[in-house]
Amino acid sequence: MSKLSGAVAIVTGASRGIGFAIAQRFIAEGAKVCITGRDAQALESAVKDLGGPEVAIAVPGKGDDADHRAAVVDTVLGAFGPVSVLVNNIGINPAYGPLGTLDLGAARKMLDVNVLGTLGWVQEALRGGLADTGGSIVNISSISGLRPAPGIAFYGVTKAALIHLTEELAVELAPTVRVNAVAPAVVKTKFATALYEGREDEVAATYPLRRLGVPEDVAGAVAFLCSPDAAWITGQTLVIDGGVTLTGSVQ
Repeated sequence: MSKLSGAVAIVTGASRGIGFAIAQRFIAEGAKVCITGRDAQALESAVKDLGGPEVAIAVPGKGDDADHRAAVVDTVLGAFGPVSVLVNNIGINPAYGPLGTLDLGAARKMLDVNVLGTLGWVQEALRGGLADTGGSIVNISSISGLRPAPGIAFYGVTKAALIHLTEELAVELAPTVRVNAVAPAVVKTKFATALYEGREDEVAATYPLRRLGVPEDVAGAVAFLCSPDAAWITGQTLVIDGGVTLTGSVQ
């Protein structure tokens, strides 16, 4: 596979889980990748697993830190050249429970990372040459951004904002940059453990395909959206959910 041959990608939040699977798929299809995350040791291990510095590099830091975002782009420019693909995978959900008692500080943090941080990454990628390379952006949203999700309601609010941000960017950055999103249901990662741990069979039974997602399910869709096969697709949100939204459920 070489549909991404010559591409230079930044994948945020990629030391494990969905982000790591995306980076792995990109490299398999010919891209060079920079991964980010907060855990320097985990990133170092991930780079080794991805094939080493010839195809993968890492820059540790926080996604809502403007200096970190700038450092990532500068590092990519020095190591691989202009940015051509950006995957905004980073996202946090530090608060569970009803909106009526939601800690507003936690809500602001979610907005800073999940929405404003995403926009900051886009701005830095544009500085790094994204518009000059016929680039592609994919934002990782969630089905909780499409319909109510009790318990993770404000996380869903940020993911709904991310979907609209995707549409606005698609219009503003066309025709040189395509911008799309994916909206997964529950994917078996450390981040989503609370949504299925100890009751995976019960949760999976609500899905028409009778299983939860795995990171590779999302990685394949993201790779497609960043490839020439999706050259006439922009401003769209691809739902990756095993059919669960057809049943009226989001978890």
